[in-house]
Amino acid sequence: MQQVKSTIIPSLRYRNAPAAIEWLCSALGFTRHAVYEGPDNTIAHAQLTIGGGMIMLGSVSDNEFGRHMRQPGQAGGVTHAVYIVVADANAHYARAKAGGAEIVREIQDESYGGRGYACRDPEGYVWSVGTYDPWVTEG
Repeated sequence: MQQVKSTIIPSLRYRNAPAAIEWLCSALGFTRHAVYEGPDNTIAHAQLTIGGGMIMLGSVSDNEFGRHMRQPGQAGGVTHAVYIVVADANAHYARAKAGGAEIVREIQDESYGGRGYACRDPEGYVWSVGTYDPWVTEG
């Protein structure tokens, strides 16, 4: 049976996209689906997957699309957060900490179900990670 694929794919821009790809894969467990390099150690476009989800990312640029985006530092803080559903929040938390993630919300049981935490990546984006799966309903 084919795994359900996400129909909403967040898109992020990084000042150092090659380093961001390495960090996202090593610390958060993403896998490279496609990476298209640009000139001067930039990333024109990348697709990283985790579970049935995907993010797209690239290097900060002043192109038609890039002009509409701001980095967390430019916007005075976090501009948005991405949630990742995982099977084992404790193991993921340990991996993220070992990978240098700045933990912004310690791992905890959630009042709405599941267990999770939140971390900040090296360029300021916040990632919420947990076992709560909104697609699964109980009862």
